[in-house]
Amino acid sequence: MIGPFGFHPNKTMRSRALPLAKSLAQRGHTIKIFMPPWQTPDEVGNIKSDGGVGLEYTGLGGGHLGIAARLTQQVIRWKPEVAHSFKPKAYSGLASWWLWYFHQRRIKLVTDADDWEGDGGWNEVAPYSTSQKRFFNWQENWGLRHCRALTVASRELQTRAKAIALPEDRVFYLPNGPGIPANEETKSQKRTDLGLAGRPVLLLYTRLFEFDSGRLVTILSQVMEAIPDLAILTVGMSLFETDAAHFRGEAIAAGIEGAIVDVGWVDEPELPSTLAAADVGIYLMDDNLINRSKCPVKLADMLAVGRPVVAEQVGQVPEYVIQNKTSLLRQSGDSNGIASDIVTLLRDKPLRERLGAGAREHLQEHFSWDHLAETAEKAYNFALNS
Repeated sequence: MIGPFGFHPNKTMRSRALPLAKSLAQRGHTIKIFMPPWQTPDEVGNIKSDGGVGLEYTGLGGGHLGIAARLTQQVIRWKPEVAHSFKPKAYSGLASWWLWYFHQRRIKLVTDADDWEGDGGWNEVAPYSTSQKRFFNWQENWGLRHCRALTVASRELQTRAKAIALPEDRVFYLPNGPGIPANEETKSQKRTDLGLAGRPVLLLYTRLFEFDSGRLVTILSQVMEAIPDLAILTVGMSLFETDAAHFRGEAIAAGIEGAIVDVGWVDEPELPSTLAAADVGIYLMDDNLINRSKCPVKLADMLAVGRPVVAEQVGQVPEYVIQNKTSLLRQSGDSNGIASDIVTLLRDKPLRERLGAGAREHLQEHFSWDHLAETAEKAYNFALNS
């Protein structure tokens, strides 16, 4: 039986590693995930099960090397055939380095990349020190090369793997499926609970770092000129507080703050019905390396609950948003066109319903986690036989 493990921050666990692991468990594989419980430190030392997947939490003491050492020891004690390391940086990168040099004969290492972490990527926006940036850039380049197989979440990462001369048969394109159940929840009660009944509702489900918030406010202002009773439902938390502060200030200056219904962070059980309470979603992405490399789970979530989205044609987005079939697509920066499309969708219920149904069908056919688990199996079998 194949037994991958994951080293990753909680976001990657919830949206990528865990749903993949659950699908693999349903297909008969024995799976365990090892991770530091950053947001729930009381979990240290706990061993749980979720959907047939074992979850084992490591201790947080001893600094970076101590955490990485414990993660490595947990994996070695479990004796898996395959170790799937999520993200080639930080603790997972350190543990992967140890497994590669000292245990690669009996534990086959598979690495997963779902972002570009180094120079030109997250190194440019995250608050890392100069030494951390240099180290993460080295880790990423080393980790992509030193593995039996590499899974990547985007075509951009697939291209970058090819650029560093990785053999094509060692790289497996494994995009993200939705992070929530792929069905549409009844929205009427949720709309009432949120005070949205009787109003057209535009969904903003984002962490705000993917685009310039001033551009978003311009689009929202144009939509409100055409639809004065618009409600703007904002779901989630900003990655950086400065981005949230800028958005709030710009919304106030533009006079649209009264239309915003901010529900903040929503727990997973309530997320499908909350997203489905909207009529239309908006998904903006500036054209840069970070956005081209990522595989947006939030976009997949909106489509999974049958909400048509007006999105920008960057990176992975066109694989989820098929123009006039699953949603509507515009070039990045076409603010006037995006606003016009949103107004069209809000005024045309039959069009919304047709695109929403197409979105759910497209997600279920091409991006269900059960379907994506087949790719993971191919990567593991390649690693075992290489």
